[in-house]
Amino acid sequence: MMSSARMPRPAPARRPELLSAGAATVTVVLWASAFVSIRSAGEAYSPGALALGRLLSGALALGVICLLRREGLPPRPAWRGIAISGLLWFGLYMVVLNWGEQQVDAGTAALVVNVGPILIALLGARLLGDALPPRLLAGMAVSFAGAVTVGLSMSGEGGSSLFGVVLCLLAAVAYAGGVVAQKPALGHASALQVTTFGCLVGAVLCLPFTGQLVHEVADAPVSATLNMVYLGVFPTALAFTTWAYALARTTAGRMGATTYAVPALVVLMSWLVLGEVPGLLTLAGGALCLAGVAVSRSRKRTAAVPERGAPAPEPRREETDRV
Repeated sequence: MMSSARMPRPAPARRPELLSAGAATVTVVLWASAFVSIRSAGEAYSPGALALGRLLSGALALGVICLLRREGLPPRPAWRGIAISGLLWFGLYMVVLNWGEQQVDAGTAALVVNVGPILIALLGARLLGDALPPRLLAGMAVSFAGAVTVGLSMSGEGGSSLFGVVLCLLAAVAYAGGVVAQKPALGHASALQVTTFGCLVGAVLCLPFTGQLVHEVADAPVSATLNMVYLGVFPTALAFTTWAYALARTTAGRMGATTYAVPALVVLMSWLVLGEVPGLLTLAGGALCLAGVAVSRSRKRTAAVPERGAPAPEPRREETDRV
């Protein structure tokens, strides 16, 4: 029998990496579920009202958590990134995406919006100095090909308009700009602080839609309103927080590439929840999306062998976990 003292134990350095991967997984699963909920809520709520209701629900949930955890205001250096990401990602992105998806079919929307991760990688390299390793570029190319395949297989008959395509492209640009702006803020504030106050900024931007929300909530079915609240609490409050947690521990490009798993999960959830049986082309595209994410998240293993007599390398200090 091997003694307990000699039993192999997981390296402590692996814990932050596993937590980051788990947070990213929670994010993509909840963001995928958002597409199913938006289909229901979008039938009763206009784009601006749906965005405002979602953001108010998310801000309320995040505010309660902040009070329980006694989180204070973010430090002053974090506010610039919080404000920009709140305006672009929490505010503009949610409104124009809801609007765009009413103008084009789901396949076209998926095609255009999935330009976002590519823009994130390019902006991250230009503005943040992020590296663009070959594995990341190759994985993103494979995933984008999968997103194109899924989009083509889901495209309807003549359901697209130039205006809708422009709106979806604007959503992709806003998404990319918000992520790149959020990354530096996470160096000064916690993931919970950045998400909470970014959500508040987005809600303030959407306040002009208050009248629409009040009018529509009176006539909307309970299921649509519950879906709107779900969008605020889970795909917004929880998923954006886990996203920020993971983003603080990797590059913007790698996190952006992770979201290519969303189309594949949307296909699966639509199959299970809505009974929409995917075709072989859709399944193939989803498999490509997942394969590309696996490639982009992988790392080349290089085992450094110290020279005889050379001192052992010091263990890397991991960033303190904070949410």
